[in-house]
Amino acid sequence: MTSLDDDQAVETVSIPLAGKSSIADYMVVASGRSTRQVASMANKLAEKIKAEFGRNPRVEGLPTADWVLIDAGDVIVHLFRPEVRTFYNLERMWAFGDNAVGNA
Repeated sequence: MTSLDDDQAVETVSIPLAGKSSIADYMVVASGRSTRQVASMANKLAEKIKAEFGRNPRVEGLPTADWVLIDAGDVIVHLFRPEVRTFYNLERMWAFGDNAVGNA
């Protein structure tokens, strides 16, 4: 969350998945203002995860950077351009009526 905040991510939301899904404990969704910002945030976050936790996260979607997914094991991060985020609306799909926690 701090890395995304430092990179000026927009509308960062953390969604707890524990008890809802076995894929991860948390899902983080954030937006960048352009494909360049989305790609930059994804690269920096993947580097920080590797440096701080010794994990090599799986990254998908960097070539177009409309939607980049970073799978860090217990946490899955989705970085979007705003229009793409609005279209897929992952927060609504995964919140299941719970209040997602906004941190931006």
